[in-house]
Order: sequence, then C-alpha cells, then structure tokens
Amino acid sequence: MKVLVINGPNLNMLGVREKGIYGTKDFQDVCDYIKEEGQKRNIDIKLFQSNIEGEIINEIHKAYYEKYDGIIINPGAYTHYSYAIMDAIKAVNIKTVEVHLSNIHAREEFRHKSVIAPACIGQICGFKELGYAMAMEAIMQCTMDN
Repeated sequence: MKVLVINGPNLNMLGVREKGIYGTKDFQDVCDYIKEEGQKRNIDIKLFQSNIEGEIINEIHKAYYEKYDGIIINPGAYTHYSYAIMDAIKAVNIKTVEVHLSNIHAREEFRHKSVIAPACIGQICGFKELGYAMAMEAIMQCTMDN
C-alpha cells in the first residue's frame, strides 16, 4: 500500500511555532514518527511539505498517476479556504483523510470550518501526531472494505 502524506503551510515550523497548541516536537520528529508508523503497517509512505498551494495541488495530481492508495493531508490554513485543494482531491478520487495536530473546533471560530473535509473520507483533529497513525488505519480499513 502506498500513502502520500502532505503537510501544508507552516508545518515545517513545528517545534518553533505556538508550542502550546502544536506541541514541542519539531517537524523532523513528526516526519520520523509518520515513517515509523507506516513501517509498522507495511505502508510505503511518501512525505511532502509545501507552503505553496499550487505545489500541494500538483502533488495530489501526481498521486493519481503514481497510483497511490491513500492521501493524508494536513492542509494547515488552506483548510479554511482552498477550494482548489478540495477540487484536486475530488479530481483524483483517492481515499483522503484530513488531519490536524490541534483540535480546530476548540480554536478560533474561523478554524471551525473546513472546505477540504467534504472531499475526504474523514477528518481527525486534536491528537497531535497520533492523528497521522489514525488516518493510516482509516485508509487501510476503507481500502479493505472496497
């Protein structure tokens, strides 16, 4: 099984930015955790991070041509307004789970709405990096169900 993990804007600043919200692990620690969890599940993980919306969309499109079984996306602030990312996810028809380190529903009101979620099989938020492992389980289960 192949899963693409996309991290959006400012996630490369983990460990530096708002530690009370995002935790103290830096971005490399989170990436290492994701890889380890993928290995435990025999999932080939490709990690991608960009602060640029178009690069994220291009990576989603590539996932279709490279025959990925699933996508895990933490779209960062694009969650709340990137209809282009939502359209890209819909276009490729790959099982996608939206993940957030923090509980977006317990934060500022503008963060409560995700325009990405309707294109996904589910949304996981508030469990820090564990959310990525939960998303792997969801994709595995949904793939077995079909």
